[in-house]
Amino acid sequence: MHAARSNRLLLVEDDAELTELVTEALVDEGYVVDQAPDGQRGLHLGLTRPYDVMVIDRRLPGLDGLDLVIRLRSQAVPARALMLTALGTVGDRIAGLDAGADDYLVKPFDLEELSARIRALCRRTADATETLRVGAGLLDLALRDVVLPQGQRVALSAREFELLRVLAARPNTVHSRAELRRRVFDEAAAASIVDTYVYYLRRKLGRAVVRTVHGLGYRLGML
Repeated sequence: MHAARSNRLLLVEDDAELTELVTEALVDEGYVVDQAPDGQRGLHLGLTRPYDVMVIDRRLPGLDGLDLVIRLRSQAVPARALMLTALGTVGDRIAGLDAGADDYLVKPFDLEELSARIRALCRRTADATETLRVGAGLLDLALRDVVLPQGQRVALSAREFELLRVLAARPNTVHSRAELRRRVFDEAAAASIVDTYVYYLRRKLGRAVVRTVHGLGYRLGML
């Protein structure tokens, strides 16, 4: 079964062979997967990029997986978290869930079971986040348009929608042009493509919808 859309996953695992095995399986199902070989890198990615699900090993170099989940939750990171671990006692599972994990899978595991658990977490994410706040308006993730404060709906192109979705998922984060080009478009796209689509969004929704942070990039503005 393939992912219904390009769900974005973060895999934090220090076992390189397992990382490649899991990544290959998930990419084949249509997911976009970022890898982190240690807890510190996982923390950086989890705080700076929007994910639907984070798959996190319990024992990690630099920052333990349990502490990683605690730190991400303390910063209100909403992505669902599934912990992978060789620690399978009831106490270990309770500790993981109490730290903020949504699910727990003990190693060794079957890839099909991992995939099924990730699909379930993605469904929970979709059910819980049908809209994203854009100032006083809403970004409708199902209809892929914007609902203005007065109730009018503004249609968006696929690229406009994805750009606004990335910005709205982390409203307090400044995104560089290079990051937005990679996440929304393609690294091979023209360097000016992000600026072009910011212009398109401002033309449809007003200049305040995307804020320019000079020398750094863009962040969500207001409607």
